[in-house]
Amino acid sequence: MLNILYFARLKETLGQGAERIDLPAGVTDVAGLTAWLRTRGGAWEQELAATRPVRVAVNQDMARGDTRVNDGDEVAFFPPVTGG
Repeated sequence: MLNILYFARLKETLGQGAERIDLPAGVTDVAGLTAWLRTRGGAWEQELAATRPVRVAVNQDMARGDTRVNDGDEVAFFPPVTGG
């Protein structure tokens, strides 16, 4: 199982702050997970599109597209944060 967290605009637009899913077959990294989530269509496809600014952390460490995702991981999606 993956524990997926959504923050800020993603939480609002997707209508949930967290979910638990079985690791989808063939998904081995952040890019694959993101692509799989986009197949849900609608807001998922729009908010997680490559053109939208979204950061990802795996087990609370910043991640890239090629960061491995394993059963039991926590994956967080959130928009970039800017300070002032």
